Amino acid sequence: MLKNVDPLLNADVLYALRAMGHGDELVICDANFPADSVARATVLGKLLRIDGADAPRAIRAVLSVLPLDTFVDDPALRMEVVGEPNTIPAVQREAQAEVNAAEGRDLAFRPIERFAFYERARSAYCVIATGEQRGYGCFVFKKGVQLAPDVAKQAPSGDQSKDQGK
Repeated sequence: MLKNVDPLLNADVLYALRAMGHGDELVICDANFPADSVARATVLGKLLRIDGADAPRAIRAVLSVLPLDTFVDDPALRMEVVGEPNTIPAVQREAQAEVNAAEGRDLAFRPIERFAFYERARSAYCVIATGEQRGYGCFVFKKGVQLAPDVAKQAPSGDQSKDQGK
Protein backbone atom coordinates (compact mmCIF):
# COMPACT_ATOMS: atom_id res chain seq x y z
CA MET A 1 0.00 0.00 0.00
CA LEU A 2 1.25 3.48 -0.85
CA LYS A 3 0.32 6.79 0.72
CA ASN A 4 -1.54 9.29 -1.45
CA VAL A 5 -1.85 6.87 -4.39
CA ASP A 6 -5.29 5.66 -5.43
CA PRO A 7 -5.48 1.94 -4.53
CA LEU A 8 -6.88 1.13 -7.98
CA LEU A 9 -3.51 2.04 -9.50
CA ASN A 10 -1.64 -1.26 -9.50
CA ALA A 11 2.10 -1.55 -10.14
CA ASP A 12 1.74 -2.22 -13.89
CA VAL A 13 -0.52 0.79 -14.40
CA LEU A 14 1.73 3.06 -12.32
CA TYR A 15 4.77 1.91 -14.32
CA ALA A 16 3.06 2.72 -17.62
CA LEU A 17 1.80 6.12 -16.46
CA ARG A 18 5.30 7.03 -15.27
CA ALA A 19 6.98 5.72 -18.42
CA MET A 20 4.73 7.72 -20.73
CA GLY A 21 6.10 10.99 -22.03
CA HIS A 22 4.50 14.29 -22.92
CA GLY A 23 2.06 13.76 -25.77
CA ASP A 24 1.74 10.00 -25.32
CA GLU A 25 -1.83 8.74 -25.22
CA LEU A 26 -3.56 6.12 -23.12
CA VAL A 27 -6.90 4.40 -23.59
CA ILE A 28 -9.31 3.59 -20.79
CA CYS A 29 -11.95 1.21 -22.12
CA ASP A 30 -15.04 -0.76 -21.21
CA ALA A 31 -15.35 -4.54 -21.04
CA ASN A 32 -16.82 -4.69 -24.56
CA PHE A 33 -13.79 -3.10 -26.26
CA PRO A 34 -11.35 -5.49 -28.04
CA ALA A 35 -8.77 -4.46 -25.47
CA ASP A 36 -6.33 -7.36 -25.66
CA SER A 37 -5.92 -7.37 -29.43
CA VAL A 38 -5.70 -3.57 -29.61
CA ALA A 39 -3.24 -3.42 -26.70
CA ARG A 40 -0.84 -5.74 -28.52
CA ALA A 41 -0.37 -3.03 -31.17
CA THR A 42 0.40 -0.26 -28.64
CA VAL A 43 3.81 0.98 -27.54
CA LEU A 44 3.58 -1.03 -24.31
CA GLY A 45 2.41 -4.08 -26.23
CA LYS A 46 0.33 -5.64 -23.48
CA LEU A 47 -3.03 -5.03 -21.84
CA LEU A 48 -3.28 -3.32 -18.47
CA ARG A 49 -6.30 -3.85 -16.24
CA ILE A 50 -8.20 -2.01 -13.55
CA ASP A 51 -10.78 -4.69 -12.82
CA GLY A 52 -13.64 -4.15 -10.43
CA ALA A 53 -14.07 -0.49 -11.32
CA ASP A 54 -16.26 1.23 -13.85
CA ALA A 55 -14.72 3.61 -16.39
CA PRO A 56 -15.44 6.85 -14.50
CA ARG A 57 -13.84 5.48 -11.32
CA ALA A 58 -10.79 4.27 -13.26
CA ILE A 59 -10.52 7.70 -14.89
CA ARG A 60 -10.56 9.33 -11.44
CA ALA A 61 -7.72 7.06 -10.33
CA VAL A 62 -5.59 7.66 -13.44
CA LEU A 63 -6.14 11.42 -13.50
CA SER A 64 -5.17 11.62 -9.82
CA VAL A 65 -1.57 11.19 -11.01
CA LEU A 66 -1.61 11.91 -14.77
CA PRO A 67 -1.60 15.52 -16.01
CA LEU A 68 -3.55 16.14 -19.22
CA ASP A 69 -1.88 17.98 -22.08
CA THR A 70 -2.56 21.72 -22.01
CA PHE A 71 -0.72 22.35 -25.29
CA VAL A 72 -3.44 20.74 -27.44
CA ASP A 73 -7.10 21.60 -27.93
CA ASP A 74 -8.43 18.09 -27.25
CA PRO A 75 -6.48 16.07 -24.65
CA ALA A 76 -9.55 13.93 -23.90
CA LEU A 77 -11.56 11.94 -26.47
CA ARG A 78 -14.68 9.78 -26.19
CA MET A 79 -16.00 7.12 -28.55
CA GLU A 80 -19.08 8.31 -30.44
CA VAL A 81 -22.28 6.29 -30.28
CA VAL A 82 -22.65 4.57 -33.67
CA GLY A 83 -25.26 6.36 -35.76
CA GLU A 84 -25.89 8.92 -33.00
CA PRO A 85 -22.80 11.15 -32.80
CA ASN A 86 -24.56 13.75 -30.63
CA THR A 87 -25.76 11.23 -28.02
CA ILE A 88 -23.78 11.26 -24.79
CA PRO A 89 -24.49 8.13 -22.70
CA ALA A 90 -24.53 8.21 -18.90
CA VAL A 91 -21.08 6.59 -18.66
CA GLN A 92 -19.62 9.44 -20.72
CA ARG A 93 -21.41 12.10 -18.67
CA GLU A 94 -20.02 10.51 -15.50
CA ALA A 95 -16.54 10.39 -17.05
CA GLN A 96 -16.89 14.05 -18.04
CA ALA A 97 -17.55 14.94 -14.40
CA GLU A 98 -14.37 13.09 -13.36
CA VAL A 99 -12.27 14.91 -15.97
CA ASN A 100 -13.67 18.29 -14.95
CA ALA A 101 -13.00 17.54 -11.27
CA ALA A 102 -9.43 16.40 -11.96
CA GLU A 103 -8.67 19.43 -14.10
CA GLY A 104 -10.50 21.95 -11.92
CA ARG A 105 -12.26 23.29 -15.02
CA ASP A 106 -14.63 22.24 -17.76
CA LEU A 107 -12.69 20.23 -20.34
CA ALA A 108 -15.09 18.72 -22.84
CA PHE A 109 -14.38 15.38 -24.47
CA ARG A 110 -14.00 15.53 -28.24
CA PRO A 111 -16.05 12.77 -29.87
CA ILE A 112 -14.32 10.35 -32.22
CA GLU A 113 -16.02 7.86 -34.56
CA ARG A 114 -15.84 4.22 -33.44
CA PHE A 115 -13.46 2.86 -36.08
CA ALA A 116 -11.27 5.97 -35.91
CA PHE A 117 -11.17 5.36 -32.15
CA TYR A 118 -9.89 1.81 -32.73
CA GLU A 119 -7.11 3.11 -34.99
CA ARG A 120 -6.17 5.83 -32.53
CA ALA A 121 -6.11 3.26 -29.71
CA ARG A 122 -3.67 1.04 -31.63
CA SER A 123 -1.18 3.91 -31.76
CA ALA A 124 -1.55 4.74 -28.05
CA TYR A 125 1.10 4.09 -25.44
CA CYS A 126 -1.18 1.67 -23.59
CA VAL A 127 -4.71 0.38 -23.08
CA ILE A 128 -6.29 0.01 -19.64
CA ALA A 129 -9.34 -2.27 -19.55
CA THR A 130 -11.88 -1.64 -16.80
CA GLY A 131 -14.83 -3.59 -15.46
CA GLU A 132 -17.19 -1.10 -17.12
CA GLN A 133 -20.14 -3.06 -18.53
CA ARG A 134 -21.98 -0.17 -20.16
CA GLY A 135 -21.28 0.47 -23.82
CA TYR A 136 -19.26 3.44 -25.02
CA GLY A 137 -17.17 3.63 -21.86
CA CYS A 138 -14.08 4.16 -24.03
CA PHE A 139 -11.78 7.17 -23.78
CA VAL A 140 -8.37 8.44 -24.92
CA PHE A 141 -6.24 10.78 -22.80
CA LYS A 142 -3.10 12.66 -23.87
CA LYS A 143 -0.44 13.04 -21.19
CA GLY A 144 0.72 16.53 -20.37
CA VAL A 145 3.69 17.81 -18.41
CA GLN A 146 4.24 18.32 -14.71
CA LEU A 147 6.88 21.01 -14.44
CA ALA A 148 9.00 21.56 -11.37
CA PRO A 149 9.50 25.14 -10.21
CA ASP A 150 12.50 26.91 -11.73
CA VAL A 151 15.70 26.41 -9.77
CA ALA A 152 17.54 29.62 -8.94
CA LYS A 153 20.34 30.13 -11.40
CA GLN A 154 23.83 29.92 -9.94
CA ALA A 155 25.66 33.20 -9.79
CA PRO A 156 28.79 33.32 -11.92
CA SER A 157 31.75 32.22 -9.83
CA GLY A 158 34.28 34.42 -11.57
CA ASP A 159 37.58 33.05 -12.85
CA GLN A 160 37.45 29.29 -12.41
CA SER A 161 40.88 28.65 -13.92
CA LYS A 162 42.63 29.03 -10.56
CA ASP A 163 40.31 26.39 -9.07
CA GLN A 164 41.23 23.77 -11.65
CA GLY A 165 43.59 21.06 -10.55
CA LYS A 166 42.67 21.23 -6.88
